[in-house]
Amino acid sequence: MDRLRDTLDALGRHVERAGLRAGDRLPAEREMMQALAVGRSTIREAVRQLQALGVVETRKGSGSYLLRPLSAATVHMPLSITATGLREGLLQTLDIRRGLEAEASALAALRHTGEDLGRMEVRLIEMERVHRLNGTAGPEDLLFHLSVYEAAHNPLFSQLLEQMREAFERFFLKPFDRPDFAGRSFPFHREMFEAIAARDPGLAREKTLAILDIVEEDIKDMSQ
Repeated sequence: MDRLRDTLDALGRHVERAGLRAGDRLPAEREMMQALAVGRSTIREAVRQLQALGVVETRKGSGSYLLRPLSAATVHMPLSITATGLREGLLQTLDIRRGLEAEASALAALRHTGEDLGRMEVRLIEMERVHRLNGTAGPEDLLFHLSVYEAAHNPLFSQLLEQMREAFERFFLKPFDRPDFAGRSFPFHREMFEAIAARDPGLAREKTLAILDIVEEDIKDMSQ
């Protein structure tokens, strides 16, 4: 484990020196072996660890790519979900999401800049447009929420919440394949945005919790 940790640290330094960013391809396996002075099995285990953490994605026939920033200062925090079933797991993460998302909205109300607010509004309008057109707007909804996390000016919010979301969407299709999943929460998104714009952290927190209450109701209804 110490050797793997040392390799991850060294790989972070190597990536940082190379100036690689999210979306960039990692160096070839042989290049990393030479740069870090370790064997192929160690490099592969380090890459597998970064894949499990959601930092790296390996594309068949293309190589491994950074999904998130990586440097010598990166702290790797694995998230393990051991729930026995879909319903239990979703409700477990919802407990955590309530605390994180409500706090992110409250901080966004206090910390947002004009640029943050503009980005949120553009994404909200697009979400509303797609929702009215199709009755659902999953990807657009996600982008709107990501803009709220960004406005909190703490990158851990988006990293933790995205990791939870990705873990469940990787292992479970339902209820995410239901076009009406959490659809009743749609009007609360504009109310949350307006609370953030008004710099009212209490109301922003309240509207976020209203959205998640509907998510909980739909999880229970759809997993019976």
